[in-house]
Amino acid sequence: MSAYQIPLQIKLNDAATFENFIGSGNEHLVSILQSNETFVYYWSRGATGKTHLAQAMCHQQQNSIYLPLAESVQWQPEIFEGLESFDLICLDDVEQLANRQDWEEALFNLFNRVRDTGKKLTISAHASPHHLGIKLKDLLSRLTWGVTIQVQPLSDEDKVAALSLRAKQRGFGLSDEVAGYLLKHCPRDMKNLFTILDRLDDASLQAQRRLTIPFIKECLEL
Repeated sequence: MSAYQIPLQIKLNDAATFENFIGSGNEHLVSILQSNETFVYYWSRGATGKTHLAQAMCHQQQNSIYLPLAESVQWQPEIFEGLESFDLICLDDVEQLANRQDWEEALFNLFNRVRDTGKKLTISAHASPHHLGIKLKDLLSRLTWGVTIQVQPLSDEDKVAALSLRAKQRGFGLSDEVAGYLLKHCPRDMKNLFTILDRLDDASLQAQRRLTIPFIKECLEL
């Protein structure tokens, strides 16, 4: 398997930019990710925009690569070979590699090559390094090398703003009242909220109806 076959098939979300990132309390993290810091490990337990930030970095850095490790079940550890040729490597959902010996060893070796070549590596995860379940002690040590920072959760105001921005990107308006209704009656993490909003938009287009609270109640059977 070529180290670059699968990564080149991964598409970045065009809307995942720093300008479009919403999340008060994360200004320091955004500043670090845009700096020359060699290694950054950032984490949160829920959907707080980690993937958005990883892809935003790749949009900003021309010679970069983004790997969503949630898809690692389709790959082999050899996918890490040669990644140090990129100026920026963004690994998303690194918890997927925990307690998988061959993957942990491959990531450990990538760390060493990145260090030797002076490139930049960022890693996102659902937990801090010491709560990932990493078995390889040398890898755990590497994960704590640089800056480790927790992503702050979105406030309700941030979530309303994020939903409104998502609606704008899809070409329709979303009132604060409707956004607030979704927050109150749907799963509150942004991944689920975005999925529901996209589904409602498709349904409103098919029905030729505006996205109102009565229409949402009908579609979601609330």
